[in-house]
Amino acid sequence: MGRPSKSKNQKKERAAALHQAQQEFGTVPHSFVFHRGRVGRNVRQLVTDVRRVMEPYTARALTVRKSNSLKDFVAVAGPLGVTQFLVFTKSSSSINFKLFRLPGGPTLTFKVMQYSLIRDVVSSLRWHRMHEQQFTHHPLLVLSNFGLQQIQVKLMATMFQNMFPSINVHRVNLNSIKRCLLITYDTETQLLDFRHYSVKVVPVGVSKGLKKLLQEKFPNMSRFEDISELLVKDVNLSESEAEQDGTHNVLELPQAYAGRGNMKAQQSAVRLTEIGPRMTLQLIKVEEGLAQGNVLFHSFVHKREEEVKEMLARKEAKLRLKAERRRKQEADVERKRRQREAHRERSLAGIRRKQQQDGDSDAEDPGAPEQPDAAEQSEESDAEYYRQELGQEPDAGESLSQPHQEEATPLGGCTPTETPAAAQQPQAAPHGPQAAPHRPHSAGETEEGETGTRGTGETEEGKTGARRAAEGKPSTGEPAPRDSRPHSWARPGGSRRQQPQGAQRPPREAPGPGSSRAAARPKRRGQLLPKGKTIFRRPKRTTKGKR
Repeated sequence: MGRPSKSKNQKKERAAALHQAQQEFGTVPHSFVFHRGRVGRNVRQLVTDVRRVMEPYTARALTVRKSNSLKDFVAVAGPLGVTQFLVFTKSSSSINFKLFRLPGGPTLTFKVMQYSLIRDVVSSLRWHRMHEQQFTHHPLLVLSNFGLQQIQVKLMATMFQNMFPSINVHRVNLNSIKRCLLITYDTETQLLDFRHYSVKVVPVGVSKGLKKLLQEKFPNMSRFEDISELLVKDVNLSESEAEQDGTHNVLELPQAYAGRGNMKAQQSAVRLTEIGPRMTLQLIKVEEGLAQGNVLFHSFVHKREEEVKEMLARKEAKLRLKAERRRKQEADVERKRRQREAHRERSLAGIRRKQQQDGDSDAEDPGAPEQPDAAEQSEESDAEYYRQELGQEPDAGESLSQPHQEEATPLGGCTPTETPAAAQQPQAAPHGPQAAPHRPHSAGETEEGETGTRGTGETEEGKTGARRAAEGKPSTGEPAPRDSRPHSWARPGGSRRQQPQGAQRPPREAPGPGSSRAAARPKRRGQLLPKGKTIFRRPKRTTKGKR
């Protein structure tokens, strides 16, 4: 058979109990216990022991880094409902303990005169009583000798009471009280004793033997002749079981308590066993706020009333100045915001006005002229440049946008369109030794015969340096001067001229003495670079050739 389903009433009751538990957990005070700075191993263990005292409403596994500041803990304290900070610090002369009340203070600073850890207290006891079930509920706070009228004493009592949840004595469950925290104030020495105890309730009015039987412990009865001696006689079974109860700790239980024999309206004794830690504290000062306000009380420094008034006046002036700066800053921010809004409105109004004047900016204008093609613009630009440089109209069948093969230029620098006067007159074939010598050509140029055209062919060799010097030409070791005149094939931004396919180039004629380029110097090739690229150097330009 399956597990019986829960009834509707049971579900409602459990949901209500869970909601009430969550509300109670959110209303009780919570705390952070941590240290600041370098404190040492023993103080870190003291922090851990104080966390055990503050359980279950504290962060047991709180991790603190060196980079964390007090503002970091304050920032997370609000969402987590933390109302108390217990902070330990260590200086070269003492150990200090600060108690913060969140969110607005005050702050109490104590000096730890003496302290003992849990392990020290437990090791000094012969029989100790401490288990995990004791830490499922908060301890019962007991304040002793805090009824004085001094302001610092009342403030300390209030701060200690706010560390733990309040208790309604008429509705409290006695089984939830397993621990007790006792804080005692000494009026003579002005020191506080911090003690932590475990609570145990045992029945009274019965013999020790019967008490052993109730606790399911069977004593040694070899010394008794009859079992009645165990129930009637009050014989000490051992030294550790000696009675320590009296009128100071015996009372009548208002309700049943956990343990055998602890019945309602019966006499029972309350026993306390110290479980640690133990501290002796001295109040140093009381401050407003979180360790940054006015000093309300100081144990060693006493100020006159005039000094206190002067200090308060300086602080008030500082606060007024800060408030004035804040108001000025807010006014500036608001003024800049209004300026941005006004500028935005003016910009939008101008945009709308411009759209109304221009009409629909997205519509296409039917009367706009057509944009010429990019190729046609390039052809017109090349033709114009050709007219400016050569003074002639380009051929109708030629395309100036395609590059053409570079040709060797004759020594005189004559272009195909120029015809020297000497080339137009017929020349007779030379006969005999009195014939005029032929004009020498530059390297890479040859004569083709009667037509007078020159092209790439076999180079002429055998000329000496003396002959070149007599003719006014540079020697082979000296670089030839560069031609500074622009060329159509190397003009910037233009394209090289190329003859159309199938067209025959007109033959070049030899330059004459009347030619405009007869005195031009021959073009000079660049040097061969290591990577196989030939650089053709032109005035203020460099063009890379093919490999």
